[in-house]
Amino acid sequence: MDRESILRLIADLCRRHGELEGLEAKAAHTGTPADLFKPLSAFANRAGGGILLFGLDGDAGFKVVGVGNPRKLQEDLSGLAAQMEPPLRPSFSVEEIEGETLVAVEVPEVAYDQKPCYHRPHRLQEGSFIRVGNSTRRMSDYEIYSFISSRTQPKFDSEAISEATLEDLDRGKLEEYLAQQRKARPNAPYWIQPFEQILSQLRIVINTDGILRPTLAGLLMFGSFPQRFEQQMVVVFLQFYGTTTTEEAPSGERFLDNRKFEGTVEEIIDNATDYVMASMRKGSLIRGVTRQDIYEYPEVALREAIVNAVAHRDYSHFVRGSHIQVRMFADRLEVENPGGLYGRVTIDKLQEGQSTRNRLLMHLMEDVHLVENRGSGIDAMQDAMQKRGLPAPVFEDKRTAFLVKFYQKTPIEMPLADEEQRILAYVKKHGFIKRADAQEMLDVNEARARYLLQKMQKAGQLRKEGRYRDARYLPGYQ
Repeated sequence: MDRESILRLIADLCRRHGELEGLEAKAAHTGTPADLFKPLSAFANRAGGGILLFGLDGDAGFKVVGVGNPRKLQEDLSGLAAQMEPPLRPSFSVEEIEGETLVAVEVPEVAYDQKPCYHRPHRLQEGSFIRVGNSTRRMSDYEIYSFISSRTQPKFDSEAISEATLEDLDRGKLEEYLAQQRKARPNAPYWIQPFEQILSQLRIVINTDGILRPTLAGLLMFGSFPQRFEQQMVVVFLQFYGTTTTEEAPSGERFLDNRKFEGTVEEIIDNATDYVMASMRKGSLIRGVTRQDIYEYPEVALREAIVNAVAHRDYSHFVRGSHIQVRMFADRLEVENPGGLYGRVTIDKLQEGQSTRNRLLMHLMEDVHLVENRGSGIDAMQDAMQKRGLPAPVFEDKRTAFLVKFYQKTPIEMPLADEEQRILAYVKKHGFIKRADAQEMLDVNEARARYLLQKMQKAGQLRKEGRYRDARYLPGYQ
């Protein structure tokens, strides 16, 4: 990292009046700060890593105070980095700013199958940290589990429901499904077997101590009433009066509506989609003698978000007591499911990457055409919003939950032209810009920065080189 980059980081800190998600400032003029293993762990577990900038006093508006002993600081940090699991190899940059010595430490992200990175002397439970916004905190047990579980294929959707039996499945739904599958796979060898054996072959049921019990996926797809055994396998719809969960209507209530949807996966998806669409404001488009209702948000986008939430939520015992929420605010619509992204998939790779947490459930949902090609749901949401002239969906991976936001208009604090001009000015000065650079410069989230860069690329203002996090946006061909 060069002097100019450090000056840019200082300017961003001063403009923000606080630390950034990928940047933490420390005053080290009196010695090495304590507990540096915490930000080392947090940045190593963060997508893209992070930067520790020593020599700034955050309590004095990030005034340059310098590092008392740069050599000792680097030795101490190198020692701490070696105590991490896996060991870290941060890179150090030392620069003179305003007559004082500053030290920038770039902490690399560790590989996904090595997370969580933790401080060995404090062990896994006490030594694992995560970055949330501009703060560092200790990981919860579930967050630690979510990282470790991403190393292998979860099988919670194929586990037997201990209290349920074959009689708790709907015979009519099962026979309809098997009839469809006989047409789709006529040469499958298991069709000559008895009914119960066919269900076992398809993992709809599993033999447990001589009793056929539905798997979780089998119960959710074909149960007479799945919520008898799994009460929180529901979708809850909450309609709020304002733009926050606390804003009250003139009459005092916060909720305009609160509804729960139960049944099988298909019933939940259909009923929740229909009800939420009916709750939206709508306008009318007159074409000749016909009238067409135009809803706030496209049905395709909403339905795909609910389908994805059901198919990809975490069904582990950590969060099996949590439900999917659809929240409608005055300015946006949100769909949130328990469990963040699984495996190698990140927000930046939602369209390119595929990693299925619930293989059996996804397979059954594909069989009945609740989902089409894996990974196509994100494209469907984006296309539906674009055709309506609405902003692209915003996706957030909160580690313990995955959130999709649909906005009525672009959620920004400054005119779009101002953001574009600042990006172009940055590219003119530095030759290129990365998504992370745009995110920190504009003080926006990843989705917003990516949206702006892709929009400017399509308009010919920028051209793209590279892929994923290494992608750079250079001056366009205009």
